[in-house]
Amino acid sequence: MFKVSRLSLTAIGFGVIVAGCGGSKHAQVRTEPTPPPAASAPRAQTPSVSPAPAVDPVQTLITESQQHYLKGQRELELGHLDRARNEFNAALDVLLNAPGGARTEPRLREQFDRLVDKISALEVAALATGDGFAEKPAEPASIDELLELSATFDEPAPTPAITATVETDLAQTSHDIPIPLNQRVLGYVELFQTRLRSYLQDGLQRGSQYLPMIQNVFRAEGLPLDLAYVPLIESAFKTNALSRKSAKGVWQFMRPTALENGLRHDWYIDERSDPEKATRAAAKYLKTLRRIFDGDWHLALASYNGGPGRVQRAIKRTGRTDFWALSALKRGLPRETRDYVPMILAAMIIARNPAQYGFELTMTEPAPRETVSIDGPVDLRRIAEWTSTPVDVIQQLNPELRRWTTPVRGSSYELRVPAGTAEPLRVKLEDLPNVTGASLNWHTVKSGETLTTIARKLRVSRTDLAEANYLSSKTRVRPGQKLIVPRPPTTLMAAQPDRPTPALETRPLVARASLISTANGSDDQGEQLEAARRTYRVKRGDTLSSIARLFSTTVSALKQWNRLRSNHISPGQRLTVYTSSN
Repeated sequence: MFKVSRLSLTAIGFGVIVAGCGGSKHAQVRTEPTPPPAASAPRAQTPSVSPAPAVDPVQTLITESQQHYLKGQRELELGHLDRARNEFNAALDVLLNAPGGARTEPRLREQFDRLVDKISALEVAALATGDGFAEKPAEPASIDELLELSATFDEPAPTPAITATVETDLAQTSHDIPIPLNQRVLGYVELFQTRLRSYLQDGLQRGSQYLPMIQNVFRAEGLPLDLAYVPLIESAFKTNALSRKSAKGVWQFMRPTALENGLRHDWYIDERSDPEKATRAAAKYLKTLRRIFDGDWHLALASYNGGPGRVQRAIKRTGRTDFWALSALKRGLPRETRDYVPMILAAMIIARNPAQYGFELTMTEPAPRETVSIDGPVDLRRIAEWTSTPVDVIQQLNPELRRWTTPVRGSSYELRVPAGTAEPLRVKLEDLPNVTGASLNWHTVKSGETLTTIARKLRVSRTDLAEANYLSSKTRVRPGQKLIVPRPPTTLMAAQPDRPTPALETRPLVARASLISTANGSDDQGEQLEAARRTYRVKRGDTLSSIARLFSTTVSALKQWNRLRSNHISPGQRLTVYTSSN
């Protein structure tokens, strides 16, 4: 109840006059008449007080439960699994602890069932995308779209104004890569200021944090600093850019070329995505191309795109040793290579003086960071939670990590974390021998088993099974050997590593929710939920919404699992779907 203070009324009109007289034995008491109030003075009135609104105890519980759920959802978006699990459990517990339980009152029952469905959907989606083995989704490499778009345009025709601007610029700016003032280069300067402007703008802005590092590396290696702008066209400086030909990273290395130039690539790590390591490899590779083509950077750049063998064969076939003469022959080089070199040179012109060509940039610096040595697998989401950092930030600081976990075996991994968080993380890591750092599934090899039979039994790829364990797909396994199984772990939101938790909480959250929903009792003896992967073939009339309803999931989860950018699907298209199963 609300406490309402009432205004007290002032007693008016009771005056006491004590009169004394010399010979009188009794005092006379006389009551004075109450003077009438002035005509202009308003009469005091008792204010009316509205009754306090009645409190709805059911709605109070629902509101409290919803607040916990929303907070858990925010924590899950940050990658903080333990905190999310605690909030989700609290959201359900508020309802379970209500008088009579969560099933007796219709509104409580409806809220409880709604939360169980929502939490279940969130966990199934998280299992599919953050299971420690699902590879991070890549971004399209800009080189594919730029070359594709340039092929749809007529031969670029520069305006007289652009020609005059570039002439003046080249006369005043010293480049360490020869830049001819020809129609093809000028045409791409024109395109980058008009139809392709957004590509260059985004790349210049993103690259501002990497260019000082790249230029320092190239300066130390004796390479032209203009080459630092090659990623502007290759990837727009996206660390996780992946081309249609499977080139990856800022420098768009193919896997064989990456390995030849000292980059590591295995199940857990792809150093093509690490800007600094890939830059050092790029410097080594560019020096090789310079040597092959006797210092001709135009031919070297053409071979960076098409491969040195192809360029050498074109030279031998045509007898032309100059790129521009070679590219004038359609049978000399592929069109994309003929377009690539003038496109790169045009990007170099603009990147050296962006303001002169109408580009506005805000220079950004890499976020300050520290490194921590980690032995063995640790879930990046735990690291995010222990450093009070969104998991996206941990991934951005360590773009070479392909999965949601640090490597399982090998030497210590140097993990980058935000400045000021290394020491708290080390304290947490000291307790790791007593807790699980990552949710992993293990299989002990039995007599007679092979990688093929194990993969078939566990429904995983044989190649994935081998690579996750640093084995060749032809390696023979021995009885008693323990293998990591590259599939979603069954305890996504496992017990907190800091303290023991009740047995019920060590099950995955969705299992706990369904367990609780069956009237606080079950004969479940510890079985755990797994996310089963299925393939669904789209039928005529299907929509993402109808498919999501069919499998009790969400449209956003379907799009994430299948890397869909829109809601458009076509009959016959195959979609990956994860469903929960005991």
